[in-house]
Amino acid sequence: MDILLGIPHGMCAKIQLKKEVSLSLSLILMLMDKTLILTAAQMDQKLERIAHEIHEVCYQEQEIIICAIQGNGDIIAEQVAKLLKEISDIKPVLCHIKMDKKNPIKTESLLDIGPDLYKNKTIIVIDDVSNSGKTLMYAIKHFLAEPVSSIKTLVLVDRNHNRYPVQADFVGLTISTTLKEHIEVIMKGKEKGVYLK
Repeated sequence: MDILLGIPHGMCAKIQLKKEVSLSLSLILMLMDKTLILTAAQMDQKLERIAHEIHEVCYQEQEIIICAIQGNGDIIAEQVAKLLKEISDIKPVLCHIKMDKKNPIKTESLLDIGPDLYKNKTIIVIDDVSNSGKTLMYAIKHFLAEPVSSIKTLVLVDRNHNRYPVQADFVGLTISTTLKEHIEVIMKGKEKGVYLK
């Protein structure tokens, strides 16, 4: 693969690259337009701390509902449930909400458990990033038809742009960003981390 690199004084150098090097170069170029805010290790530490916070708040519960919003919320919920099992006697019951995060009003969202499983229980709704609070708000509405013990929310990153009357109870990182900036969460692979674009 031939690549032209800019050299000072207006000269160009042509460099022959092997396939492995070109992959690394493309990764570097991709990362140049985004800033790493949380490494994979820091993400794991934040989720471990959150699991301990949940245990402190819900220590009297025998069972809690961990409800993941489709996408990265699924991976975060599984990790939190696993950590809760390791540090407490609380039984986490995983469920999932499938919804269109960009347009939750016009598309039907689906919850994969019935009211008999969450009635009178504590529910924790989990997503990766809270931008305006809209996604959390529409996810919570599924649980309002039946009496529940409490509803809590968990996000890995809270951007502080709340436009809806819902606030995250458990937060890994709060970061003030402009509305034009974008937070990207990658939960798997070599690039696992939280990035600001």
